[in-house]
Amino acid sequence: MVGRDSLQNRIIDRTILTLLILVTLACLIPLLHTVAVSFSDKTAADAGQVLLTPIKPTTASYEKVLEDSKFFGAFLISVERVLLGGLLNFVLTIMMAYGLSKDSRQFRMRNVYMWFLVFTMLFNGGIVPWFMTIKSYGMLDSIWALVLPHAVQVFNVILLMNFFRNLPKELSEAAEIDGAGPWYIMTRLFVPLSLPAIATVTLFSIVFHWNSFFDGLVLMNKQEHYPLQTYIQTLVAQLSAQAMTSMSPEQLAQAMAVSNRTFNAAKIIISMIPILLIYPFIQRFFIHGITLGSVKE
Repeated sequence: MVGRDSLQNRIIDRTILTLLILVTLACLIPLLHTVAVSFSDKTAADAGQVLLTPIKPTTASYEKVLEDSKFFGAFLISVERVLLGGLLNFVLTIMMAYGLSKDSRQFRMRNVYMWFLVFTMLFNGGIVPWFMTIKSYGMLDSIWALVLPHAVQVFNVILLMNFFRNLPKELSEAAEIDGAGPWYIMTRLFVPLSLPAIATVTLFSIVFHWNSFFDGLVLMNKQEHYPLQTYIQTLVAQLSAQAMTSMSPEQLAQAMAVSNRTFNAAKIIISMIPILLIYPFIQRFFIHGITLGSVKE
């Protein structure tokens, strides 16, 4: 028997530790570089001199992003989209996944609905029919245009459905014998036991709604209705020479201190802050195996 403190085990442990350190650095170094670029002088950033620490530190890029009051309006729209879209995704994903987790004997049309979902995940009608459909429902320039078209995210439904299918059938059978109905079983049994999977798909939904910018650009006709990511994309145009001609001396001096490189880095950092704040509260569910030991056969 090979002891725990043998040379072979020590080599394996150190190799794994080294790989984990390399993976951690591969994740942290690009982030640190982006932060350094966002706080650096535009000349140093454009020359590629910035590595992991800012050169001639300045907050000009952040001031450029935050100077317009419309930024905070766009931020609130994105928060509203995440709350509405996340709640809608949460409810519909759980309900669809629970129904589709049953076999064809319990849910006769299960396979038909499953093929519909898979087909929509693989194929779509294109941008023009998508836009015309939303327009025909009168949802342009409203928050519902950003939320309802993404109400059912098929990939999340499939993930949660597979998690439900892996739960012991004896749990639901015992509840049915005690007189529990489908709604009670779903809300009081399946949902509590599936918190890790639900937390995962909820995080996917939040990140999707927060990072989406294209639909806001297409479906919103007024800039005050743009979500944050769409609004940030439009700020690049303000750095053009045409825009600089109409600026005041103070605004011109600020614009000259900002380059697209530092400006884009500042946009990335600001955009990722809310997700970084949310993730620690959801991440704790990922490490819990709640169903372990729930049923002994």
